[in-house]
Amino acid sequence: MSGKASRISALWSGVDPRGRDVRYAAYFHHFNRGDFYEAHDVLESLWLEGGREARNAAFFQGLIQLAGGFVHMRKHFENPEHRVHRERLGPAYRLLELAEKNMKGYGGSWEGVSVEALCQLAKNWRGKLESQ
Repeated sequence: MSGKASRISALWSGVDPRGRDVRYAAYFHHFNRGDFYEAHDVLESLWLEGGREARNAAFFQGLIQLAGGFVHMRKHFENPEHRVHRERLGPAYRLLELAEKNMKGYGGSWEGVSVEALCQLAKNWRGKLESQ
């Protein structure tokens, strides 16, 4: 197992999968704790394994993009004067937009979560970024 794979597999250690793939459960575990980079990485491993044609592919991609948007926002707001991080709000906005686009096709609820609420979260944060 490579160093990255080992680091990522440690991210789902101790997470209760509740009948789902442990990486899916670990995504929400980390996302809800504000560990957006970790949430992104753990679900990306499942998304890559399943392939782009899997029935959950666009949904997983949307969740990954949602976490990625929050990674960009955090880096910007933690260090807004940094030459790289001060430019992260545009990419954050685009990732949140893509996240909503990829998830909304899954209806009101999918895989045990409210897609509607996730899309609203992305939309609300895009609205906040527009006022920046």
